Amino acid sequence: MSSAGDAAERHVPVLRDRIVDLLAPALSAQGAVCIDGTLGMGGHAEAILERCPAARVIGVDRDEEALALAGERLARFGDRFLGVHAVYDEIADVVAEHADGVAHGILFDLGVSSLQLDEPERGFAYRHDAPLDMRMDQSTGITAAEVLNTYSHGELARILKTYGEERFAGRIASAVVREREKEPFTTSARLVEVLRTAVPAASQRSGGHPAKRTFQALRIEVNAELAVWERAVAAAIDVLSPGGRIAVLSYHSLEDRITKQAFARGAHSRTPAGMPVELPELAPDLRLRTRGAEVPDDQQQQDNPRSASARLRAAERLTPSNGASA
Repeated sequence: MSSAGDAAERHVPVLRDRIVDLLAPALSAQGAVCIDGTLGMGGHAEAILERCPAARVIGVDRDEEALALAGERLARFGDRFLGVHAVYDEIADVVAEHADGVAHGILFDLGVSSLQLDEPERGFAYRHDAPLDMRMDQSTGITAAEVLNTYSHGELARILKTYGEERFAGRIASAVVREREKEPFTTSARLVEVLRTAVPAASQRSGGHPAKRTFQALRIEVNAELAVWERAVAAAIDVLSPGGRIAVLSYHSLEDRITKQAFARGAHSRTPAGMPVELPELAPDLRLRTRGAEVPDDQQQQDNPRSASARLRAAERLTPSNGASA
Protein backbone atom coordinates (compact mmCIF):
# COMPACT_ATOMS: atom_id res chain seq x y z
CA MET A 1 0.00 0.00 0.00
CA SER A 2 1.28 3.46 -0.86
CA SER A 3 1.82 6.24 1.68
CA ALA A 4 1.62 10.02 1.48
CA GLY A 5 5.42 10.14 1.62
CA ASP A 6 5.61 7.80 -1.35
CA ALA A 7 3.13 9.99 -3.20
CA ALA A 8 5.12 13.16 -2.66
CA GLU A 9 8.41 11.47 -3.54
CA ARG A 10 7.37 9.80 -6.78
CA HIS A 11 5.05 12.46 -8.19
CA VAL A 12 6.58 15.29 -10.24
CA PRO A 13 3.70 17.69 -11.03
CA VAL A 14 3.73 18.75 -14.66
CA LEU A 15 4.36 22.49 -15.21
CA ARG A 16 3.74 23.07 -11.50
CA ASP A 17 5.33 26.51 -11.19
CA ARG A 18 3.84 27.85 -14.40
CA ILE A 19 0.35 26.73 -13.37
CA VAL A 20 0.67 28.42 -9.98
CA ASP A 21 1.94 31.59 -11.69
CA LEU A 22 -1.16 31.60 -13.90
CA LEU A 23 -3.65 30.97 -11.08
CA ALA A 24 -2.07 33.01 -8.27
CA PRO A 25 -3.40 36.47 -9.31
CA ALA A 26 -6.94 35.15 -8.82
CA LEU A 27 -6.17 33.59 -5.42
CA SER A 28 -4.75 36.53 -3.46
CA ALA A 29 -7.92 37.53 -1.57
CA GLN A 30 -8.58 35.97 1.82
CA GLY A 31 -10.82 32.94 1.44
CA ALA A 32 -10.36 32.61 -2.33
CA VAL A 33 -11.27 29.11 -3.48
CA CYS A 34 -9.30 27.02 -5.95
CA ILE A 35 -10.81 23.82 -7.31
CA ASP A 36 -8.28 21.15 -8.24
CA GLY A 37 -10.58 19.08 -10.41
CA THR A 38 -8.09 16.23 -10.82
CA LEU A 39 -6.41 16.04 -7.42
CA GLY A 40 -4.30 12.92 -8.03
CA MET A 41 -1.55 12.77 -5.45
CA GLY A 42 -1.91 16.44 -4.58
CA GLY A 43 1.27 17.87 -6.10
CA HIS A 44 -0.36 20.87 -7.78
CA ALA A 45 -2.68 21.45 -4.81
CA GLU A 46 0.30 21.49 -2.45
CA ALA A 47 2.10 24.09 -4.57
CA ILE A 48 -1.01 26.31 -4.69
CA LEU A 49 -1.52 26.09 -0.92
CA GLU A 50 2.14 26.98 -0.33
CA ARG A 51 2.26 29.90 -2.78
CA CYS A 52 -1.22 31.31 -2.11
CA PRO A 53 -1.56 31.51 1.69
CA ALA A 54 -4.93 33.29 1.61
CA ALA A 55 -6.57 30.61 -0.54
CA ARG A 56 -8.08 27.24 0.19
CA VAL A 57 -8.17 24.29 -2.18
CA ILE A 58 -11.00 21.84 -2.81
CA GLY A 59 -9.54 18.72 -4.42
CA VAL A 60 -11.80 16.54 -6.55
CA ASP A 61 -10.98 13.00 -7.63
CA ARG A 62 -12.94 9.92 -8.63
CA ASP A 63 -10.15 7.69 -7.28
CA GLU A 64 -10.63 7.05 -3.57
CA GLU A 65 -7.04 5.86 -3.08
CA ALA A 66 -5.73 9.10 -4.57
CA LEU A 67 -7.99 11.11 -2.26
CA ALA A 68 -6.68 9.26 0.78
CA LEU A 69 -3.03 9.73 -0.18
CA ALA A 70 -3.48 13.40 -1.07
CA GLY A 71 -5.40 13.96 2.17
CA GLU A 72 -2.42 12.68 4.15
CA ARG A 73 0.01 14.74 2.13
CA LEU A 74 -2.02 17.94 2.56
CA ALA A 75 -3.10 17.42 6.19
CA ARG A 76 -0.61 20.06 7.37
CA PHE A 77 -2.76 22.74 5.72
CA GLY A 78 -5.69 21.99 8.02
CA ASP A 79 -9.07 23.29 6.89
CA ARG A 80 -7.50 25.09 3.92
CA PHE A 81 -7.78 21.76 2.07
CA LEU A 82 -10.87 19.64 1.49
CA GLY A 83 -10.96 16.42 -0.56
CA VAL A 84 -14.18 15.48 -2.37
CA HIS A 85 -14.97 12.14 -4.05
CA ALA A 86 -16.57 13.10 -7.36
CA VAL A 87 -16.06 13.11 -11.12
CA TYR A 88 -14.83 16.44 -12.44
CA ASP A 89 -17.92 17.07 -14.54
CA GLU A 90 -19.74 17.37 -11.19
CA ILE A 91 -17.76 20.55 -10.47
CA ALA A 92 -20.88 22.75 -10.34
CA ASP A 93 -22.34 20.58 -7.55
CA VAL A 94 -19.02 20.57 -5.68
CA VAL A 95 -18.72 24.36 -5.90
CA ALA A 96 -22.36 24.84 -4.86
CA GLU A 97 -21.96 22.60 -1.81
CA HIS A 98 -18.49 23.58 -0.63
CA ALA A 99 -17.73 27.05 -2.03
CA ASP A 100 -21.00 29.02 -2.05
CA GLY A 101 -21.36 28.54 -5.78
CA VAL A 102 -18.23 30.35 -6.94
CA ALA A 103 -14.59 29.44 -7.66
CA HIS A 104 -11.71 31.87 -8.10
CA GLY A 105 -9.25 29.38 -9.59
CA ILE A 106 -9.72 26.01 -11.30
CA LEU A 107 -7.13 23.46 -12.36
CA PHE A 108 -7.49 20.28 -14.40
CA ASP A 109 -4.58 17.92 -15.04
CA LEU A 110 -6.16 15.40 -17.39
CA GLY A 111 -5.15 11.82 -18.13
CA VAL A 112 -3.87 9.05 -15.91
CA SER A 113 -2.21 10.00 -12.63
CA SER A 114 1.21 8.70 -11.70
CA LEU A 115 -0.49 6.78 -8.90
CA GLN A 116 -2.60 4.80 -11.36
CA LEU A 117 0.30 4.20 -13.73
CA ASP A 118 2.58 3.08 -10.91
CA GLU A 119 0.11 0.60 -9.39
CA PRO A 120 0.31 -2.45 -11.71
CA GLU A 121 -2.91 -3.98 -10.41
CA ARG A 122 -4.93 -1.06 -11.82
CA GLY A 123 -4.32 -2.29 -15.38
CA PHE A 124 -3.41 1.08 -16.95
CA ALA A 125 0.18 0.21 -17.84
CA TYR A 126 0.94 -2.13 -20.72
CA ARG A 127 4.41 -2.91 -19.37
CA HIS A 128 2.96 -4.87 -16.41
CA ASP A 129 0.73 -7.94 -16.49
CA ALA A 130 -2.41 -7.03 -14.54
CA PRO A 131 -6.19 -7.41 -14.64
CA LEU A 132 -7.67 -5.34 -17.46
CA ASP A 133 -9.57 -2.87 -15.28
CA MET A 134 -8.57 0.75 -16.15
CA ARG A 135 -11.41 2.33 -14.16
CA MET A 136 -10.30 5.50 -12.42
CA ASP A 137 -13.11 4.92 -9.93
CA GLN A 138 -12.97 1.21 -9.18
CA SER A 139 -16.32 1.29 -7.39
CA THR A 140 -18.37 1.68 -10.55
CA GLY A 141 -18.53 1.22 -14.31
CA ILE A 142 -17.40 -1.14 -17.06
CA THR A 143 -13.84 -2.53 -17.14
CA ALA A 144 -11.45 -2.69 -20.08
CA ALA A 145 -11.86 -6.48 -20.14
CA GLU A 146 -15.62 -6.07 -20.56
CA VAL A 147 -15.07 -3.66 -23.46
CA LEU A 148 -12.73 -6.12 -25.19
CA ASN A 149 -15.00 -9.11 -24.59
CA THR A 150 -18.41 -7.59 -25.42
CA TYR A 151 -18.03 -4.78 -27.96
CA SER A 152 -18.66 -5.56 -31.62
CA HIS A 153 -15.89 -5.44 -34.20
CA GLY A 154 -17.21 -2.09 -35.43
CA GLU A 155 -17.39 -0.58 -31.94
CA LEU A 156 -13.85 -1.71 -31.11
CA ALA A 157 -12.48 -0.34 -34.38
CA ARG A 158 -14.26 2.98 -33.79
CA ILE A 159 -12.85 3.59 -30.31
CA LEU A 160 -9.35 2.49 -31.36
CA LYS A 161 -9.37 4.86 -34.32
CA THR A 162 -11.11 7.79 -32.61
CA TYR A 163 -9.65 7.67 -29.11
CA GLY A 164 -6.31 6.01 -29.83
CA GLU A 165 -5.72 7.49 -33.29
CA GLU A 166 -4.64 3.96 -34.17
CA ARG A 167 -3.84 3.38 -37.87
CA PHE A 168 -4.43 -0.37 -37.57
CA ALA A 169 -7.74 -0.18 -35.71
CA GLY A 170 -9.52 -2.63 -38.02
CA ARG A 171 -6.73 -5.21 -37.85
CA ILE A 172 -6.56 -4.98 -34.07
CA ALA A 173 -10.34 -5.25 -33.69
CA SER A 174 -10.33 -8.37 -35.87
CA ALA A 175 -7.55 -9.92 -33.80
CA VAL A 176 -9.34 -9.16 -30.53
CA VAL A 177 -12.63 -10.66 -31.75
CA ARG A 178 -10.81 -13.76 -33.02
CA GLU A 179 -8.86 -14.27 -29.80
CA ARG A 180 -11.75 -13.68 -27.41
CA GLU A 181 -13.66 -16.52 -29.07
CA LYS A 182 -10.92 -18.84 -27.85
CA GLU A 183 -10.86 -17.36 -24.36
CA PRO A 184 -12.09 -14.03 -22.88
CA PHE A 185 -9.48 -11.37 -22.17
CA THR A 186 -8.69 -10.92 -18.47
CA THR A 187 -5.12 -9.60 -18.21
CA SER A 188 -2.96 -7.06 -19.99
CA ALA A 189 -0.13 -9.43 -20.98
CA ARG A 190 -2.35 -11.43 -23.31
CA LEU A 191 -3.71 -8.27 -24.92
CA VAL A 192 -0.17 -6.96 -25.47
CA GLU A 193 0.76 -10.28 -27.07
CA VAL A 194 -2.19 -9.99 -29.48
CA LEU A 195 -1.24 -6.41 -30.31
CA ARG A 196 2.36 -7.35 -31.06
CA THR A 197 1.03 -9.80 -33.63
CA ALA A 198 -1.62 -7.47 -35.11
CA VAL A 199 0.51 -4.32 -35.52
CA PRO A 200 3.02 -4.61 -38.39
CA ALA A 201 6.65 -4.94 -37.32
CA ALA A 202 7.72 -1.90 -39.34
CA SER A 203 5.22 0.28 -37.48
CA GLN A 204 6.42 -1.08 -34.14
CA ARG A 205 9.97 -0.07 -34.98
CA SER A 206 9.02 3.51 -35.85
CA GLY A 207 5.85 4.17 -33.86
CA GLY A 208 6.71 3.10 -30.33
CA HIS A 209 5.14 0.35 -28.25
CA PRO A 210 2.35 -1.42 -30.18
CA ALA A 211 0.01 -1.29 -27.16
CA LYS A 212 0.28 2.44 -26.44
CA ARG A 213 -2.61 3.66 -28.58
CA THR A 214 -4.92 0.75 -27.79
CA PHE A 215 -4.46 1.18 -24.03
CA GLN A 216 -5.14 4.92 -24.38
CA ALA A 217 -8.33 4.22 -26.34
CA LEU A 218 -9.56 1.65 -23.81
CA ARG A 219 -8.88 4.00 -20.89
CA ILE A 220 -10.81 6.84 -22.55
CA GLU A 221 -13.74 4.55 -23.34
CA VAL A 222 -13.88 2.93 -19.89
CA ASN A 223 -13.90 6.29 -18.13
CA ALA A 224 -15.94 8.19 -20.77
CA GLU A 225 -13.17 10.76 -20.58
CA LEU A 226 -13.98 12.95 -23.57
CA ALA A 227 -17.70 13.23 -22.82
CA VAL A 228 -16.92 13.94 -19.17
CA TRP A 229 -14.33 16.54 -20.14
CA GLU A 230 -16.64 18.34 -22.57
CA ARG A 231 -19.21 18.74 -19.78
CA ALA A 232 -16.58 19.59 -17.18
CA VAL A 233 -14.83 22.41 -19.01
CA ALA A 234 -18.14 24.15 -19.79
CA ALA A 235 -19.31 23.79 -16.17
CA ALA A 236 -15.95 25.01 -14.85
CA ILE A 237 -16.02 28.18 -16.95
CA ASP A 238 -19.56 28.80 -15.75
CA VAL A 239 -18.70 28.71 -12.02
CA LEU A 240 -15.66 31.01 -12.30
CA SER A 241 -16.01 34.42 -10.70
CA PRO A 242 -15.10 37.53 -12.69
CA GLY A 243 -11.30 37.69 -12.55
CA GLY A 244 -11.19 33.96 -11.83
CA ARG A 245 -8.75 31.81 -13.77
CA ILE A 246 -8.76 28.29 -15.19
CA ALA A 247 -5.72 26.23 -16.22
CA VAL A 248 -5.93 22.94 -18.12
CA LEU A 249 -3.24 20.35 -18.83
CA SER A 250 -4.14 17.98 -21.68
CA TYR A 251 -2.16 14.99 -22.87
CA HIS A 252 -3.57 14.14 -26.27
CA SER A 253 -5.02 16.05 -29.18
CA LEU A 254 -8.67 15.16 -28.56
CA GLU A 255 -8.68 16.59 -25.02
CA ASP A 256 -6.70 19.63 -26.10
CA ARG A 257 -9.09 20.29 -28.99
CA ILE A 258 -12.08 20.34 -26.62
CA THR A 259 -10.24 22.75 -24.30
CA LYS A 260 -9.12 24.99 -27.16
CA GLN A 261 -12.64 25.20 -28.61
CA ALA A 262 -14.26 25.93 -25.24
CA PHE A 263 -11.78 28.73 -24.51
CA ALA A 264 -12.10 30.13 -28.04
CA ARG A 265 -15.89 30.27 -27.76
CA GLY A 266 -15.62 32.09 -24.46
CA ALA A 267 -13.05 34.58 -25.79
CA HIS A 268 -15.16 35.44 -28.86
CA SER A 269 -17.23 38.60 -28.93
CA ARG A 270 -20.87 38.09 -29.90
CA THR A 271 -21.34 41.76 -30.81
CA PRO A 272 -22.41 41.92 -34.49
CA ALA A 273 -19.74 43.01 -36.96
CA GLY A 274 -19.98 46.70 -37.80
CA MET A 275 -21.27 47.82 -34.40
CA PRO A 276 -19.35 50.93 -33.30
CA VAL A 277 -19.06 49.76 -29.67
CA GLU A 278 -18.87 46.44 -27.83
CA LEU A 279 -22.26 45.55 -26.36
CA PRO A 280 -21.62 44.54 -22.72
CA GLU A 281 -24.11 41.67 -22.77
CA LEU A 282 -22.40 40.28 -25.91
CA ALA A 283 -18.80 40.89 -24.85
CA PRO A 284 -16.34 37.98 -24.52
CA ASP A 285 -16.64 35.97 -21.31
CA LEU A 286 -12.96 34.95 -21.29
CA ARG A 287 -9.51 36.36 -21.92
CA LEU A 288 -6.88 33.83 -22.98
CA ARG A 289 -3.88 33.76 -20.63
CA THR A 290 -1.64 31.51 -22.73
CA ARG A 291 -0.65 32.05 -26.35
CA GLY A 292 -1.77 28.80 -27.87
CA ALA A 293 -0.74 25.75 -25.86
CA GLU A 294 2.39 25.87 -23.70
CA VAL A 295 4.57 22.77 -23.40
CA PRO A 296 7.08 21.56 -20.79
CA ASP A 297 10.69 22.50 -21.45
CA ASP A 298 13.43 19.95 -22.01
CA GLN A 299 14.37 19.84 -18.32
CA GLN A 300 10.79 19.16 -17.23
CA GLN A 301 10.48 16.38 -19.80
CA GLN A 302 13.74 14.89 -18.58
CA ASP A 303 12.57 15.04 -14.94
CA ASN A 304 9.17 13.58 -15.82
CA PRO A 305 9.08 11.71 -19.16
CA ARG A 306 5.29 11.41 -18.91
CA SER A 307 5.04 15.18 -19.37
CA ALA A 308 6.33 15.05 -22.96
CA SER A 309 2.86 15.21 -24.53
CA ALA A 310 1.42 17.78 -22.08
CA ARG A 311 -0.26 20.94 -23.39
CA LEU A 312 -1.22 23.80 -21.06
CA ARG A 313 -3.94 26.36 -21.76
CA ALA A 314 -5.30 29.02 -19.39
CA ALA A 315 -8.01 31.67 -19.44
CA GLU A 316 -9.50 34.37 -17.20
CA ARG A 317 -13.22 34.99 -16.66
CA LEU A 318 -14.22 38.56 -17.55
CA THR A 319 -17.98 38.56 -16.99
CA PRO A 320 -20.32 37.34 -14.24
CA SER A 321 -21.68 33.87 -14.92
CA ASN A 322 -24.69 31.91 -13.70
CA GLY A 323 -24.66 32.43 -9.96
CA ALA A 324 -21.04 33.60 -9.82
CA SER A 325 -20.16 36.77 -8.03
CA ALA A 326 -16.91 38.52 -7.28
